[in-house]
Amino acid sequence: MGWADSVIWWHCYPLRFVDAERTAVDTVEHRLWRVANWLDYLVELGANGLLMAPVFASTSHGYDTLDHYRIDPRLGDDADFDDLVALAKERGVRLLLDGVFNHVSQNHEIVRKALAGGPGSADGAWIRWVGEYPRGFEGNLDLVELDLANPAVQDYVVGVMTHWLDRGADGWRLDAAYAAGPDAWRPIVDRVKAAHPDCWLLAEVIHGEYADFVARSGVDSVTQYELWKATWSSLNDHNFHELAWTLTRHAEFAQTYRPATFIGNHDTTRIATKLADERSLPLATALLLLLPGVPTVYAGDEQGFTGEKTDGPTGDDAVRPPFPEEPSALAGFGRPVFALHQRLIHLRRTHPWLVSAALTVNTTTDDTIAIDLVGNGGRLTLALNASDQPAELAGVNGPVHVDPHGWALA
Repeated sequence: MGWADSVIWWHCYPLRFVDAERTAVDTVEHRLWRVANWLDYLVELGANGLLMAPVFASTSHGYDTLDHYRIDPRLGDDADFDDLVALAKERGVRLLLDGVFNHVSQNHEIVRKALAGGPGSADGAWIRWVGEYPRGFEGNLDLVELDLANPAVQDYVVGVMTHWLDRGADGWRLDAAYAAGPDAWRPIVDRVKAAHPDCWLLAEVIHGEYADFVARSGVDSVTQYELWKATWSSLNDHNFHELAWTLTRHAEFAQTYRPATFIGNHDTTRIATKLADERSLPLATALLLLLPGVPTVYAGDEQGFTGEKTDGPTGDDAVRPPFPEEPSALAGFGRPVFALHQRLIHLRRTHPWLVSAALTVNTTTDDTIAIDLVGNGGRLTLALNASDQPAELAGVNGPVHVDPHGWALA
């Protein structure tokens, strides 16, 4: 087992978390300490990993990078980063950085040189083109795509990744890794792993064959969007058959790598808003924290935060709110959801073999499902009941009683 098998990530979006300016600033504002203030809270929750959205100098939202070697001045500087790393290490908290390498800001020096040289030049070969125009990521012209198949670009990405791993990061989330495809990432991953064999690399992949992407790219894991969708959709539609079908694929994934599971992130509507019935939240959370894989809790979900992602320039604001400087300033309404997360995380810590458990769907109806989990450490059944009546479901250790709109692990 590698160290990532025991990690539960807490995912925050630093620029909004600290209520930073919307666009780049010239002077350094030391704000990373506000993230560090939440490390003890993270540990109290039961998590032991901090996944941070982009912290590098950018034009606006962090995914339009200006300098991969500089901490965003709106957050601080190298000394602030070093302090955060040191405080995390003191608490046994791993640190995962968000690597936005598929594209950069249109104002990045790489793009300026490419435009000056043109498509046929050595500098121009750093980016992707549509005729004589730079290719914008998913139609966003301010996000110019790099050509990760170019050895010079690969050298650059490897240099950035190893630089911050040398400074204390434990791994990387590779943003929009699906865009370039697994084969483009393979030489980069191999070189980074050669320099830092113990680092954990997570690729953002939305659609497609996840296991194939892992095998061909060499990354450790990919984002499990299929399970995210099936979780809220099956609960909203009272159709656990959808979840059962998705779990058959999840079971296959879990036998070859550790899927990165989540029920919320900085790009999605909050799970508490996504669910049509608030009584479904404990069931969704149980799926996140008790199924095989490496789970991530999106900051605020453990407090029952709500927020809908919409289209438009400020469409992400509701799911990326500023946080108080101190956890003690949180309103008390979130304590029951926090306690639920603590209980579920405690169960997972009690049964660490769940990370790679063999999974079989035992029984399924529209509103009930029994999921058998078997591993070297034991055998358990996770049972969910989304109906208004109590249920008795078959499990590997015998019948499992589940209250209305409840879950049980037995």
